[in-house]
Amino acid sequence: MNFKSLMLGAAAAAAATGAQAADLPVAPEPVDYVRVCDAYGARFYYIPGTETCLRVGGRVRVQYTANNFGDNGDWDDRSANDTSFFARGYLYLDSRTNTEFGLLRTFTEIYGTNTNGGESFSLGSAYIQWGGLTFGHVTSFFDYFTGQAFMGVVGRNWSDNTSNVLAYTAAFGNGFSATLSLEDGSLREVGSYAGHKIPDLVANLRVDQGWGSAQVMGALHNVRPASASDEGALGWAIGGGVIIDLPMLASGSNVAFQAQYADGALAYIGAGSSYNGVSLYDAAANGDTSTGYSLSGGIYHQATATVGLALDGSYMSVDLGNSSVDVTRWAIDGSVSWTPVSGLALGVDMGYANSDVDGAGDQDEILAGFRVQRTF
Repeated sequence: MNFKSLMLGAAAAAAATGAQAADLPVAPEPVDYVRVCDAYGARFYYIPGTETCLRVGGRVRVQYTANNFGDNGDWDDRSANDTSFFARGYLYLDSRTNTEFGLLRTFTEIYGTNTNGGESFSLGSAYIQWGGLTFGHVTSFFDYFTGQAFMGVVGRNWSDNTSNVLAYTAAFGNGFSATLSLEDGSLREVGSYAGHKIPDLVANLRVDQGWGSAQVMGALHNVRPASASDEGALGWAIGGGVIIDLPMLASGSNVAFQAQYADGALAYIGAGSSYNGVSLYDAAANGDTSTGYSLSGGIYHQATATVGLALDGSYMSVDLGNSSVDVTRWAIDGSVSWTPVSGLALGVDMGYANSDVDGAGDQDEILAGFRVQRTF
């Protein structure tokens, strides 16, 4: 056998060996499939490679509003928009991880809005919860009842504020809990203020049980008027409310009552910055604080499996410090909503309000609107 024959034989053997090796089965690369996480409810999934569960959700809200067409309202003002076309898109991210110290949760809500061509983007909420601690931008722990109406085209007077907080909540069992919270006082200023110095101190005691829920709350607020020569005064607010389920009417039906009082902290009763051209303030330049209260309530009735009826209202009275001016306002708002399929709601809403200011007369507000909303 010559050299050429030996080389050809070796090449043939190598080819045969290579073909046999290529035919051998190869173990596939491990794949970390997305797994359902049912520990925290529906629609949570494990983030691949972690023990963190994530829920991604969102909402699209579109509404059309006929603005104030009461006497001397927007319809009598050529510079005002008589109607508003509004679209808003939300994105929600909710992550949860069980740790030896308790649940670690983060929640983020961002949204963009277009109203009559004007666009804005906002942070709805962004917070971290770990055990009983809460850090971030979240609904104030003073707030409780904030309305039943589907749209709420007319503003009602109650505390409804998203604040930057550092809070601790203790759960006592049987539905009872208590929270102590430091909150951004600059988001609670009514009138002209100097720089923010001391955060608000907020506390509540709450119960959630099968019959409904109830809460009592209080707040301390540092009042620093821009024109005052001293450091201002200590404002405060208290409140309480109850929501009672009405299963005898239908599952999901309920009625709510609430009362709030403030001295030097008008934001805690839902007071606006001005009414009928008269500006409100927590304290006058001489330090005299303004006082006021608000009463509110509402009822929601699940009339059928797909139709909901809501009605709520409020009454507010304010006595401005160092002044004989009194401000009163009452408002009522009602809606009918229809949920033809899960996650989709359509509804109409109408509201009326009247503001009465000493020396400035009274002002009516009448608004109506239609909303389409898809939540997923």
